[in-house]
Order: sequence, then structure tokens, then C-alpha cells
Amino acid sequence: MLSLLLFIPILGSILLLFVSDNEKMKKIALATSLLNLVLSIYMWVQFDSTTTQFQFVQSPNSIGAEGFTALALNFYQFNIGVDGLSIYFVLLTTFITPVAILSNYNNIDNTSGGLKYFLISFLLLETLQIAVFVVLDLLLFYVFFESVLPVLFIIIILYGSGTAKIRSALLFFLYTLAGSLFMLLAILEINTYVGSTDFQLISLSEINLESQKLLWLAFFLAFAIKTPLWPMTGWLYRAHADSPLAGSIILAATILKLATYGYLRVLINFLPDASHYFSPLVQTIAIITIIYASLATIVQQDTKALIAYSSIGHMGVVILGLFSNTIQGIEGAILLALAHGFVSPALFICVGGVIYERTGTRIINHIRGLVMYMPVFTILFFIFTLCNTGIPLSLNFLGEQLSLIGIWERSPLVAILGATGIVLSACYSIYLYNRVSYGSYSPHLKPLKDISRREFILLISLLIPTILLGIYPNVILETLHVSVTTLLYVL
Repeated sequence: MLSLLLFIPILGSILLLFVSDNEKMKKIALATSLLNLVLSIYMWVQFDSTTTQFQFVQSPNSIGAEGFTALALNFYQFNIGVDGLSIYFVLLTTFITPVAILSNYNNIDNTSGGLKYFLISFLLLETLQIAVFVVLDLLLFYVFFESVLPVLFIIIILYGSGTAKIRSALLFFLYTLAGSLFMLLAILEINTYVGSTDFQLISLSEINLESQKLLWLAFFLAFAIKTPLWPMTGWLYRAHADSPLAGSIILAATILKLATYGYLRVLINFLPDASHYFSPLVQTIAIITIIYASLATIVQQDTKALIAYSSIGHMGVVILGLFSNTIQGIEGAILLALAHGFVSPALFICVGGVIYERTGTRIINHIRGLVMYMPVFTILFFIFTLCNTGIPLSLNFLGEQLSLIGIWERSPLVAILGATGIVLSACYSIYLYNRVSYGSYSPHLKPLKDISRREFILLISLLIPTILLGIYPNVILETLHVSVTTLLYVL
């Protein structure tokens, strides 16, 4: 089943190479991504949450038996599987990909890169991201962790709309590549120490504390840049501001979650002693990140840059939960990561899609009084703005509260400082909504049309899981309990 999840987007990409009609290409790409979504939901329904073992495990031999001999690498064991920590990131990836494709459904035809390669890029990204979450080998984790970089680099260069898109793409590429070189060195060291890079063999190995510290720092640098944490945040808002809408959606929803998964799978799971040792450092950096990003968000004038900075603040709360060493904190961090994967793309669709496509600007001072001509959009924008602030009945609320409750058990002071992010998020979110939606209608704008059916479907599809999972979180939590307990280490 996992091999199908990896290969369906590739097969869709190959099929696109032989199609020249734009409408057919769009339908093929959308149908391919939706098929993968249905398959991932079926896998989730079949998932057994009572065990900590990897499930749907496939090796090169079993994959070859299904006809996918391309995965039978002679030089390495390509084993894949999912557990409670990875299955929801796979689901998020398959859910967001059709949303990203549909977000640029009507406005990518006339760009310099062409529609065909745009669609192929996002289907390939889906395969590469799923591979990060399902491979059971640390070296292959690194390979796929880095393989998303050149694809995103090309997307920003060819399809980005900003005047500084080349600089933004280079910063994104160089920042993340430079940090990951240290991760590669750490993986090679683990291979020397353990004799393998297989997840299960590493988890059974005893690594002394001094070695764990060095390995932990190397991995943490790579993940901190991808999160991103202060002071390595400079690439994110530029990449968001200059990338196409679909690129911003993927960046916010899933690319940032590669680091979240890395913390869970590698740092906390394989290097628990070092994770405990460096927890005060991580918490300090997370607090600085939350406050810095929130204050920087308030003064932004570009709408996409504002949403990008808000993502940094929310990911800071995720880090606090992950390193709380409590069930509530870790589960809350996973919930908040998923909630961010729904709400942040919706806000990008609002400001970088609906508003930008109609007004041609992202400067907040040029946009006022949209409620006069766009009442339906204003209502949906308001709901997502509230969700971004973490109101009750939203998944964001549960994620933030559980993360802060978890870190409160370890350090009430850190929890109090982390909670300032909730107050500040309300400030910049409501401030943005009020300036854009109300006041006298901007003289820079002509009368605007309300949202289209396609845009309405996109926003509703992101709103439904945000609210439903906020009301019924046990759908996720009950399948997380067993896997999360394995991450707790004895103090």
C-alpha cells in the first residue's frame, strides 16, 4: 500500500509528459492527488493503533512482488512503513497536495515555466515528502529530507511572483542545505558507531551521552533551520513572499513538518539523554522565536510575509510541546502541527490567492473595506483568523493548550512565556483582519467579485477538519497514545 502512495504521483507525472491539453493536464494532476488521498485514508482506517510496531512494512522484495521493482535498490535496503508518529504526516501531505494544485488551477498557464512542469513538480514533491515520513533508514531519511530542496528551488525561480525571487530561492536552498550537511556527518558517525542506519537497530543501540550530545547538535541545527527557529528565520518569509500560492501552501503545511517529524523520530527517539540535557536550550530558543516572530508579524505590511512570520511563532509553541517530555505536550505539539497545516494554507489562500488575484497587491495599506463587495469571503477569512489565534472549538486551541500544559509540568515560567504567543497572535491576526475587511473602501481598488466556487471549496475543505478535529480530537489522540508513550524518557 505504501509503495502505491509513493508511485501514484510518479505515474501521474509520467502521464502528464504525454499530454499537451491544459485542461486534461489539470484533471490528471488533480485526480492523481485525490486518488492518493483516498488511498491514504484507507490505510489510516486499516491502521492498528494498539501497537508501537511499524505497519504496512515493505522491503524491496515485497515491493518487487507488487511490480514495483524500481524500489529494489541493490546497494541499500529500501524498507518503508508507518507508525503512530508518521501516519498523520502522511495524511496531511496527501490532503494538502490537491489543495495546492487547485489553488493555482486557473492562473499558472501564462507563467514562464509552463503548466505541465508546474503540475509535475508538485506531484513529485508529494512522493518525496511521503518518502521522508515512511522510510525506515536514517540515510534514506536524509536523502528525501534534502530532495525537496531542488524541486522547491525550481518552483520559486520559475513560478514565483516576487521581484527578488532568485534571492529568496537561493536563501532557502543554501540555508537548509548548509544545516543538513551537519546532519549527514552525524548519520555517517551513527553508521560507524552502530554499524547500520536502520531505525530499529539504532533504537536498540546504546550511545553514550557525550557522543549523543555531538550527534544531537548536528541534527538539531538541520531541523532548527527547517522549522525555522531564531535566529535562522530569514529564509522563510522571503520564500513565502516570492513563491507561487501553491508553493506557499506546501511550505507552510508540510515542508515545515519535516522538521517536526525529525524531532520526534531522531532527536527524542534515538538521542533521549541528549534531548533531556539540551531541553533548557531548546525551550529558550523556542521562547525567543515565539516573541520575536510575533512582534515582527505585527509590523509587517506584506500580507504573505505576515502569515509566514505567524507560522514561525506557532512552530515555536510546537517545539515547546515536543520537548516537554509529557504525553500532553507531545500530543499537543502534533495536534498543533496538523492544525497549522490546515489554517496557515487557508490564510495564504485568503491573502495570497483571493485578495491578491483581485487587487494585484499584497500591501495592507492599499486594501480596505473588502466587506462591502466580498461578504462571503470576509466571513470565511474571519473564521480562519480566529482559528489562527487558537479559539475554542478549533484544533489550534487544543494543540496550543496541550502543548502549554505539557511544558507547564516541567517549567511554569516557560509555559507563561510561551503563552504570550497566544496573546500576540490575537493582536496581529485581528489587526490584519480589521485593516483589510473594514474601514472606508480603498480608493486604489475597483469593485471586486466575491469568492468563486473553486475558492469556496478550497477554504471549506480546510475549515471542516479544523473544526471537526477541534470538537472530536480523540479521533487522533486515541491513535497517538501508544506511540507517544515510547518517546518519554526517565528523568
